[in-house]
Formats: sequence, structure tokens, C-alpha cells
Amino acid sequence: MRALGRCGLPESFEINGNTYRLTKSVKHDFFAATGFYADGAGKKAVLKMGRTACFLKLPMRWVGRFLCRREIRFYKKLQDLPNVPRLLGTVGDTGFVHEYVEGRPLAKNKPVPDGFFGKLQELLEELHRRGMAYVDTNKPENILLGDDGLPHLIDFQISWDWAFFRRRMQREDFYHVLKHKSRLRPDELTEDELNRVNHKSWLIRLHRTITKPYFFVRRRMFRRLRDTGRLLPEGSK
Repeated sequence: MRALGRCGLPESFEINGNTYRLTKSVKHDFFAATGFYADGAGKKAVLKMGRTACFLKLPMRWVGRFLCRREIRFYKKLQDLPNVPRLLGTVGDTGFVHEYVEGRPLAKNKPVPDGFFGKLQELLEELHRRGMAYVDTNKPENILLGDDGLPHLIDFQISWDWAFFRRRMQREDFYHVLKHKSRLRPDELTEDELNRVNHKSWLIRLHRTITKPYFFVRRRMFRRLRDTGRLLPEGSK
């Protein structure tokens, strides 16, 4: 199930004359593997490599190339924003490297500063003005509170910029942000925002109806594969 099969992330790579070495593998799922790296001066970077391994004997490297190029396209659209990490280069034909954001992801019981969610909504509004929907705001680990106090977005793998269905996805971007706000800063939630949080769209209800049994089966399958030694722990992420 791992994107790189039995292989792991490269131990090192070189970009712009700097050699970066692997410090930690943080994720390895079906579509991609992600790791943290640092150069000799301690400058950190993130490498994300799309799928290269076959699946059921079918070649899947084309999927890794497609996802890599697609995500690079989104990053390039946003390179002038201080809330999106800078692209540094590519590794092979399925990997790209971006700056490491100093900070931490949103997490339950970890406070965020006043006005954080207002700035996050402004960031999303700017993405929307540029013809994008982020799509993945439901995952708190993709929203970082930077050491600079600003919200930062990472992981544009499923972002969307086609006109079809884009407005609907943009509305869902804000819905999930308000869900996080209701948990982490309910004191800043307005009455109108509270009403929007309590009103789930048909798309949200459909998504949960479909994904709930999927993730139930997925968790049981991965647990069995790990118990039999056919899947490493990080492969379930």
C-alpha cells in the first residue's frame, strides 16, 4: 500500500548546491511519502514524493508524476503569499521540495492567538480570488500556527481550480474553518458563524455517509496487515 513500495525516502538529495539529509519520515501512504530534511547549516526542508510503486501489478508512476505536477502548480500560484511555503525544487519525476514552516498544526486543547481564524479566513479568501478551493481544511494537521503567529497552509494535493464545482468547494473551505474555530476559539464565534457551523450542507452529509464505512473497513484492514507483518506502522497514515 506504500507509495514507494519497499523503498523509503531518499537519505539525501541536492538542490541549488545544498545537500539535504533525511531527519524524519513523517508520512507514507498510498499516494505519497513525506519526510523532513536539513542541510549542513541546519536549514530545514520538506520532501514529498508521489507514488512510484505498482499496485496489483499495474504501473502507477504516472499517478505520482501527475499529483506532483498538479501540486506544484498550486504552490506556484501562491508563492508570493507569506502563509504558503516556498518551493525549492524537485527530486526525480515525482518529488518536490518546499520550505519547512516553523510552528505547529492545529490541535485540540492547544490555544491559538486572538484573530488567528480571521487571518485564516482572509488567506482562504485570497486563494478563492485566485480561482482555487483548498478543499482540505477539515484536516487540522494541514493548518499550521507559525512561530510568526500567522496561519500557514500546506499540502495542496486535493486542492481544486477547475470551474466545475469550485464554488461549492470554496464554501466548504469556510465551513471546516468555522468547525475548528468553534472548538479552539468559541469565544470569537459570532452568532451567524455558529448557525453556519450547525448547518451541515448536503455535500458534508454525503461525504460523511460515504467515508464513515470506508474508514471503518480501512482501519480494520490496516490493523490486520500490521499484525501479520505485511504493513509497517507508518504505512497506515
